[in-house]
Amino acid sequence: MNKGRMNLKQVDFKLKQCQSIAQVVSSDQIEIMEAKVDNSSTLFKLKKRRSSPLIMGSFLGLALTQQNRIKRRRRTKKTTRITRRSRDTSEIPLDLLIEILCRLPGKYLARFKCVSKQWSSLISPRYFCELLFTTTRGKQQPHLYMCLVDDDEKSALLSMSATSPDNTCFVVDQDLSIPAMGGYFLNIFHGLICFTVRKKACVYNPSTGHRLTLPMIKPDIRADRGQVMYIKRHYMGYDPVDNKHKLLCTIVMYRDRLFNLKSEHWVFVLEAGGSWKKVVPHEIYRPHAPFAVGQYCISASVVHYLAWHDMYTCAIVSFDFRSEELTTIIAPDDVRANMSIPALEMKADLIEYGGKVAIFEHSNLKIEGMVVLWVLEDAEKKEWSKRSLVLQPCQRHLVQYTEFIVKGTTRDGKVILAPFEMHYGFYILCYDLGSNGLSKVDIKGVPHRWFDKECYFDLRLMDENESLFYLET
Repeated sequence: MNKGRMNLKQVDFKLKQCQSIAQVVSSDQIEIMEAKVDNSSTLFKLKKRRSSPLIMGSFLGLALTQQNRIKRRRRTKKTTRITRRSRDTSEIPLDLLIEILCRLPGKYLARFKCVSKQWSSLISPRYFCELLFTTTRGKQQPHLYMCLVDDDEKSALLSMSATSPDNTCFVVDQDLSIPAMGGYFLNIFHGLICFTVRKKACVYNPSTGHRLTLPMIKPDIRADRGQVMYIKRHYMGYDPVDNKHKLLCTIVMYRDRLFNLKSEHWVFVLEAGGSWKKVVPHEIYRPHAPFAVGQYCISASVVHYLAWHDMYTCAIVSFDFRSEELTTIIAPDDVRANMSIPALEMKADLIEYGGKVAIFEHSNLKIEGMVVLWVLEDAEKKEWSKRSLVLQPCQRHLVQYTEFIVKGTTRDGKVILAPFEMHYGFYILCYDLGSNGLSKVDIKGVPHRWFDKECYFDLRLMDENESLFYLET
């Protein structure tokens, strides 16, 4: 105990001595700066007094050496820890690593391809995208894309995400505007967005930011006197056998009121070196013009859209991306009943209802609060079923003063109705076919320059996981 106490006292004494020596060193430095060079006696005294800090220097050198040893030891431990961690990561089974990647936030997967060659080889192939699509299907919030085009041909492509579990509000989270984007008919399939840039089609992947501009089509049909090209529509689909995405383009020429109607169709395979190929129709093929709003419905590898053969004949046109064949089914006469010129008066479009193609006709929604649902029960036998729906009286005010257009269906089967003009406020309505009820969904965060101005718009709803399906594009 006495030796321990003496050691502590000695250590305390040495510390005080070092502190006093440090004070002397600092004061001597000031005196040296103030001393004159020619005063040799003064310099001699100062040098003599500075001999004592040599003891302090030995202590400091020992301390620095010990400190460097500690730092080297820490660096060695850190390097060993990193090496062990990388070794542990490389030992993760491949199937387990794929499962982990499938459960990571999807918006980061495109960036994770830069982590390593191994991760890039796992994330890029099509089978991983299909596995990701299957694993996360129905587990994420839907995403809304809106395209706006004004009279000055200024455009904006906005991405919006739901901010509430019941999807009653969407907020703009990203501006995906692309220069010279002139089309406002959006087509979205497997996360790929198709629109037009001047006279060319453009396919855009919002997950990766990649854009593919397709070559311009040189149609075989020629405009007669007084006839112009009025319509050019694009529809995307998927060939599951060849495992390829394809694009269908319908070109239409006609005079006023669909007189002298001409149409032709072209297919583009989304792959390196792809080119447009003209579709050879059947002998019984009749020219047609797609509905102005451009809505469509996809089931398996077939895309369906409504079209007019003339001002009075409405039909469902189907195109199989596998066989690249066109088929047409004439809509029931009752669909266009009580309309003098159905092509100008009828308000309808295609939706998916219970896994079947259906016509959602809402010409009397504004006045009578009623819609009629025509379901194609059997395409081969051309059998239809009819169902009339009457809106609840307490919700009639939502549709009495505005014209609406159909913009597809939600994940739970609700029909999306968008106001024909949205420059006074941005929102959509969701029509529940089961309860005949409407729910209003607000759209917030749209730039103020789009308010109180005439503009065209188009929007599409898509699950967030669908945007990850085609990461390699």
